[in-house]
Amino acid sequence: MPNKTPNFATFILKTLMNLCLDIGNTRTKGGFFEDEKMVEKFTVENGNFSTQFHSLTNRNIQKVIFSTTANLPETISGFLKMQLSAIELTPHTPVPVKVLYGTPDTLGKDRLAAVVGAFSLFGGQDCLVADAGTCITYDWLDRQTNYLGGNIAPGLEMRLKAMHHFTAKLPLVAAGEIENPIGKTTETALRNGALWGALQEMEGYIRWGRRHFGKLTVVLTGGNADFFAKNMKRKIFVHPDLVLVGLNKILNFNAA
Repeated sequence: MPNKTPNFATFILKTLMNLCLDIGNTRTKGGFFEDEKMVEKFTVENGNFSTQFHSLTNRNIQKVIFSTTANLPETISGFLKMQLSAIELTPHTPVPVKVLYGTPDTLGKDRLAAVVGAFSLFGGQDCLVADAGTCITYDWLDRQTNYLGGNIAPGLEMRLKAMHHFTAKLPLVAAGEIENPIGKTTETALRNGALWGALQEMEGYIRWGRRHFGKLTVVLTGGNADFFAKNMKRKIFVHPDLVLVGLNKILNFNAA
């Protein structure tokens, strides 16, 4: 399904739908769902937040949930909660998995939503949920619906920027294709070190998971998920909207 911004002035919803919002620091990703099926998704810059979302009061929306990593103005959070009766995902929101993370108040909401998204799609299976964004997060969901916790590592661009920032002479290199695992220039050595290193890191998590759990379902999301999927020689599932799927599952769980 292509990622596009709908024209809210003409976007007509014919049936009652759920609205799920993943609000980041600069952009908001949203999705309209009929039960468990996403029927439309969009992205808006947060600078246009008020103009875009106030038009939603005229839409045929049944339930709303939002998750945010940003400090929302009171006008926006108040609009979502008061006019749209939105649920905000917090550490205290009931979810359909058992959270065994030791510090739930510091758990990233996108991590939790992605795990619930994996549960929605692959419930009853042992899952590794990897979100390859600014950081790469690795989270574990077992077949008994326990969210066991996980780890956080630097993302691809963060690795490249760190080597440039913390050294005097190493250049800033853009991510790209790995042509040869052995770097022949400083540029390819840096790129390989960051990208090939991250790839081997993820392979290591998968190998450990398969030794520990046996059969393992690997679910990838995030902006760099396609890089890993392209370069890994194993069966994995890539779902770009896993966080929105998880938010919708949490919304329906609370409504029930």
